[in-house]
Amino acid sequence: MKALLLAASAALLATACSSTSEDETAAAPSEAAPAGMPAMEYVATAASSDMFEIQSGQLALQRSCDPTVRQFAQMLVDDHTRTTAQITQAAQTDGVTPPPPQMMPRHMEMLQRLQAAAPGGFESAFRNEQIMAHQEALTLHQTFSQDGDRPALRTVASQAVPVIQMHLNQAQSLPSTAACATPAPAPTTDRRRGERG
Repeated sequence: MKALLLAASAALLATACSSTSEDETAAAPSEAAPAGMPAMEYVATAASSDMFEIQSGQLALQRSCDPTVRQFAQMLVDDHTRTTAQITQAAQTDGVTPPPPQMMPRHMEMLQRLQAAAPGGFESAFRNEQIMAHQEALTLHQTFSQDGDRPALRTVASQAVPVIQMHLNQAQSLPSTAACATPAPAPTTDRRRGERG
């Protein structure tokens, strides 16, 4: 009899635990998963991405003598300057105060790798970093255009997607070596200052 009571109690306990677990599982998605990417996160990440693209484009204009690379670099500077202005305007329309422009550590590391690239290896490094950066940017803008919580920013994100996709396609076709006689040297401004002093 005791064994029967014990078995019945165990069965009831297991059923109760199972029911509680299922209820918690059913409730979890609505509590844990936000409606979409927060607008502030999107704005900050997009601003950092644009800063990287603009500064890396400016660096390529200084460092590369390859006409294809230079043309692509100028396009980056122009397009991402425009995107930055559009996102800032959309954020204000949506009542979001854009954070002060700041490059995130990941984008800073990518820029530093480009700055440290040897003169003969700059084009290869630039190509690799641009492919990686634009893959990430494409995911960012696609995600917010679908799940974002602010309408004006969602519109800008949607408009950015084809531009970023075009940049990615062009980055993938960039040369990995300079198509020019002499690669541009790395900047030596600091060393020259030291020699003068």
